[in-house]
Amino acid sequence: MIEDYRGLAVFVAVADAGSFSAAGRQLKLSTSVVSHHVSKLEAKLGVPLFFRSTRSLSLTAEGAQILDSARRMVQAGEEAMDVLSDQTDQPVGALTISLPGFGDSQAVHQAIWAFARQHPMVALTIHSSDRQVDMIREGYDLAIRLGQLTDSTLKTRRIGSFERVLVAAPAYLAERPPITTLAELAACDFVSFSRVADGVTLVRDGEEVTLIPDNVRLELDSVNAVRAALIAGLGLHHLPVSEVADDIAQGRLVQVLPEWQLPILGVFAVWPDSGAKKKLTRRLIDHLLASSRMSR
Repeated sequence: MIEDYRGLAVFVAVADAGSFSAAGRQLKLSTSVVSHHVSKLEAKLGVPLFFRSTRSLSLTAEGAQILDSARRMVQAGEEAMDVLSDQTDQPVGALTISLPGFGDSQAVHQAIWAFARQHPMVALTIHSSDRQVDMIREGYDLAIRLGQLTDSTLKTRRIGSFERVLVAAPAYLAERPPITTLAELAACDFVSFSRVADGVTLVRDGEEVTLIPDNVRLELDSVNAVRAALIAGLGLHHLPVSEVADDIAQGRLVQVLPEWQLPILGVFAVWPDSGAKKKLTRRLIDHLLASSRMSR
């Protein structure tokens, strides 16, 4: 009986993740073990549950027929753990979290490490990447996102803010005339971060201007790579103050047009408005909010 439940749980994970390998990463099992559980379940039921090919995986009619019932079984088990988590001082369960690929010393990261220390019965799986994950398809319970949010199907809560600064390396600035106007700024080489638009909004004394760079010299997909390119003298970009404060203090980077500021952006907790882990996720969000208030 336990083996049947385990096989159904693995089947649901594969169906939701879209592949054996993705389900294995979520379940912390090898692809071969995931395949073994599904094959064993198919043998017991006497029907195939997936159409398999080298490029795709899809449910058979029989797989689609049992998926909702199997998912309810998995959710019921998670709800049992969630009830225990909600009624005790020591919550029990597991959460999968997506964090930005930078800012390891930022307050939100420190708050999550504190939560892990305080609640040893909660297992945390944390993925750090500047890529915006598909929370539903990839099985994430919580994501920390920065700046503007676009997915209205998810619940959100602002848990903090961060400032940005426009910077370049002294070596790059030394190669060109001084930058004193927005027109001169627009003519500079810019390093682009592919996750955000190239436009730069600047504010001074109530005036707000959005500048579109004329020359995007390099496009990168991570904040850490952008910072490295700036230090190498490849152009300008705006980065979180927390990421470049030491570089500015040590002279590796210089603030450009300091009389103009960039708008302060939000740090948001984002989570699905469904699923059995809502209470445990909410506990972590409440912890992040309390930590944010304490740090002000």
